[in-house]
Amino acid sequence: MIKTFANKFKTANEAFEYWYQCIEHYGMDFAGTKALFNIGFEMTDPTNNIINFDWRKWKHDYAKAEWRWYESGDRSVKKLGDLYGKVPKVWQHMADRNGNVNSNYGYQWERNNQLDRVIAMLRRSPDTRQAAISIYDGKEINTYENDTPCTYAVQFTVVNDKLNMCVTMRSNDLWFGFCNDQYCFSELQKLVAEEAEYDTGSYFHFAHNFHLYERDLGKYPQRPDNLAQRKSDYYG
Repeated sequence: MIKTFANKFKTANEAFEYWYQCIEHYGMDFAGTKALFNIGFEMTDPTNNIINFDWRKWKHDYAKAEWRWYESGDRSVKKLGDLYGKVPKVWQHMADRNGNVNSNYGYQWERNNQLDRVIAMLRRSPDTRQAAISIYDGKEINTYENDTPCTYAVQFTVVNDKLNMCVTMRSNDLWFGFCNDQYCFSELQKLVAEEAEYDTGSYFHFAHNFHLYERDLGKYPQRPDNLAQRKSDYYG
C-alpha cells in the first residue's frame, strides 16, 4: 500500500511534530532506526525556525552557536567549543586527529567562494538555475572516514521575487539533525536573501533517509487518533 504524507507546513516546528509521528508509525526498521525514504516537504515560513515542544527540549543556544561556528568557516571543533562553552561528544567523535570535521557547512560553502558566487549570481540573474552550493563531494570520499557530510547540496531559486531554498540530504536524523540543520539552513537562507536583496520564500527539505534512532522513539505525548487528525489538518 502506498502511503500519502503531508508535504507542506508553515514552520519547522509543525514539520517536526508531524514527521516524528509518521516515522514512529510508518518507518521501517533500518540500521538501528525507524526510517522513511525519499521524503520531501515545504516550510513556507523558514524565518520561524524554533522547535519549542517541551518533550523535545531543543537547545536554541546550541543551534545559535552551531550557526555562528558555520559563519566562522573554521572547521575545528575547538572553535565550536569556544562559542558554546563545550564540544558536544558527537563532534568529538567525528573530528580527525587535528580536531577538524568535514560537516562544518560554513567551511564547505566558503570553499571556492561558493557562497559569494551564489549571492553574485542571484543579484545579477534572478532566473539563474546555477545558484547552488555543493557540500558532499565525491572527490573527497577518502577523507570521510570519521565524518561523512549528511547534506548533498543547497540550491537557491527566485520565484515571484522571493528567494526559495532547497536542501537535499543523503541522510537526516529527525531528532537532532533536522532540528539543528533546519535552524542553520534557514539562517543561511535569510542571509542570502538579505545580501541578494530578496524577500525570504519557502524552504524545501529533501531527505533520502529520514529517520529516528531507537533511543528517541516513544517520546511523543500520545493522543487518540492524533496522526490522522494531523494529516487532515495539513491537507485542509
